[in-house]
Amino acid sequence: MSGHDILIGIDAGTSVIKAVAFDLAGRQLATASVANRYQTGAGGAATQSLSQTWADCVAALRGLAGRIDGLAGRTAALSVTAQGDGTWLVGRDGPVGDAWLWLDARAAPTVARLAGGAADRGRFEATGTGLNTCQQGAQMAHMDVHAPELLDHAEVALHCKDWLYLNLTGIRATDPSEASFTFGNFRTRRYDEAVIDALGLGHRRALLPEIVEGTDTTHPLCAEAAALTGLRAGTPVCLGYVDMVMTALGAGVHGGGAGDVACSTVGSTGVHLRAVRAESVHLNPEGTGYVICLPVPGLVTQVQTNMAATLNIDWVLGVAAGIISDMGQPVTHRDLVGRIDGWLAQSRPGQIVYHPYISEAGERGPFVNADARAGFVGLNATHRFPDLLRAVADGLGMAMRDCYAAMGPLPGELRLTGGAARSPSLRAILSASLNAAVRVSARDEAGAAGAAMMAAVAIGAYPDMEACIADWVTPLLGAAEPPDPDLVLTYDRLFPAFSRARSALPPAWQALSEARDPSPKGP
Repeated sequence: MSGHDILIGIDAGTSVIKAVAFDLAGRQLATASVANRYQTGAGGAATQSLSQTWADCVAALRGLAGRIDGLAGRTAALSVTAQGDGTWLVGRDGPVGDAWLWLDARAAPTVARLAGGAADRGRFEATGTGLNTCQQGAQMAHMDVHAPELLDHAEVALHCKDWLYLNLTGIRATDPSEASFTFGNFRTRRYDEAVIDALGLGHRRALLPEIVEGTDTTHPLCAEAAALTGLRAGTPVCLGYVDMVMTALGAGVHGGGAGDVACSTVGSTGVHLRAVRAESVHLNPEGTGYVICLPVPGLVTQVQTNMAATLNIDWVLGVAAGIISDMGQPVTHRDLVGRIDGWLAQSRPGQIVYHPYISEAGERGPFVNADARAGFVGLNATHRFPDLLRAVADGLGMAMRDCYAAMGPLPGELRLTGGAARSPSLRAILSASLNAAVRVSARDEAGAAGAAMMAAVAIGAYPDMEACIADWVTPLLGAAEPPDPDLVLTYDRLFPAFSRARSALPPAWQALSEARDPSPKGP
């Protein structure tokens, strides 16, 4: 590999597709990106063109080549991760229609049917993953009943990163993370026939691709992909794990000296993960969340996800912006973001309960309820806008705590990424909500870095992932910011009110949903 000093991580997210170059020690060198495109339609459809996704990936790689001299000759390997869940069907002659994304809600009736079946608890205990409309298993089960022609014309069912890997290498494969939380067992990292049968898909078993461990096995870049991307044919290509755990790996979910660590990405949505040994997984009675393997033997992440996190702050600031603008004083979102810390300083924490379920899709962590909606509990006539903003921010911390409580004891240290990590006030709220010190990584592109780390191990640049983490992750972790003891006590008192209100509200959410749409629900 003499002269080959660059690793490329591809991260094909829901909003953007990125190609990022790193040197072998983990220093980020350059990045290129292309905006992702998908369509929404009737019945909750959310779809994406497979051919366009590949074309955008090619464009990102070509853009990267324009930023680094001699990229093709210097690339030691590339690796790919992408948005998770969803169903990307490929037949003999190419894509079978557009992909169903993780955002697609059409499988909701099938999820309700399967989740009520006798076999679902066994499926959950094998996969560690609650059934929801995001998942390929639920979507394929729905297709099998309502659109069987899609599966009839397919030869393989892939995920987004698997589709890109097929175009890069010609190999139809998936990785242990998505295979096990969808159709398998997180303990064995293999398919589980009982899980497949519980989904009613035993007769579709042939659609499931080979499982490839990217830290052990790579495939060469094929000649067609080389011609399109400008990279050299034969360059090793690594199939990364799903983007949630690649981001967490790059941001420090494992290693770095602390033992009881968690990692949250608090951006538009909230993704909360903790790394544990497979034998130590805590499966909650409600049957929710994910268990997703890490590219470290015997290690998995437990995951709970909030449908909306900072989107709640965007909403409350948007309300303020609308009122101010209607009065002839136009303001921008950026203007108001700059005032957040000042408004929070004018308010008292822990006075109002706010449930941050602002998404029209409801909530999925640590409970699943499509009717769940945001709301304030405890308002009085003395409360003003800073109090509402404080309640929304407190609600993000309470929702995070709710998710971690469903996974076992609260963590002792939180590694934080996403938009919330940039605000000292929000970091303090999240830290106190868990009574955990916060550390923020200086890593810009954690998802692409996690994928590139797998390639670094695969080509022998590091003997194992632990050694790679020591160079790529640990030095970029900021100093620990301890929680404010007084704020910890405040949130310890607030959380029971948050939990009790959340448990009591489902009948009201359902009644409100029926009042808004009195038409009968059906498939």
